[in-house]
Amino acid sequence: FRRFGDIARLYGDEGFAARCAAEADALRENLEVNGWDGEWYRRAYFDDGTPLGSAVNEECRIDSLCQSWSVLSGAAPDWRQRAAMDALDEHLVRRDLGIIQLLTPPFDHSSLQPGYIKGYLPGVRENGGQYTHAACWTGIALAELNQVEDAWRALYALMPYTHAQTGEGARRYIVEPYVVAGDVYGTPPHTGRGGWTWYTGAAGWLAQFGLRLLGYE
Repeated sequence: FRRFGDIARLYGDEGFAARCAAEADALRENLEVNGWDGEWYRRAYFDDGTPLGSAVNEECRIDSLCQSWSVLSGAAPDWRQRAAMDALDEHLVRRDLGIIQLLTPPFDHSSLQPGYIKGYLPGVRENGGQYTHAACWTGIALAELNQVEDAWRALYALMPYTHAQTGEGARRYIVEPYVVAGDVYGTPPHTGRGGWTWYTGAAGWLAQFGLRLLGYE
């Protein structure tokens, strides 16, 4: 809204620019009232009002997207941005595997019906694995918060070759270690296995992450 308002102002439409600013303020307020879960941001609501990405959920208690975009959007207060990213680090960064999960726990047996994502096996792709697009956004958000060392560690973890530097790692990762994988699985028996390689969208975001991070040195 605010950027669109800036464009409108360039063309002399002050009335529309003011409307954009008002809508942005209203959206920000609603996000804080309805999106904050106490320690992190919720992902969504079902039609009946059931939250998703909340501490009350049996599955998908926390999702990385909302935490990263609380920073990237600039909409959240600074202390909540930092609290949300701390929660992401605690629940979704798997240093033992070198992955950043999209959500946890994965969808499996609960009554929640979030759509196609539940069609994936637990821990595969968006259903609790590392979804590389989202992991890149997490890294960029860390850099925006000036947590540069954490951002560099995230970049290193996202590089495909890091998963195959040993024979054991290569056998676990299975896929090509010289191209970006769209996802890395996060649940046994496929933990650490790469998937959807040669994914240009993920590669593009990884390149953006690396180039942006160079500017924070």
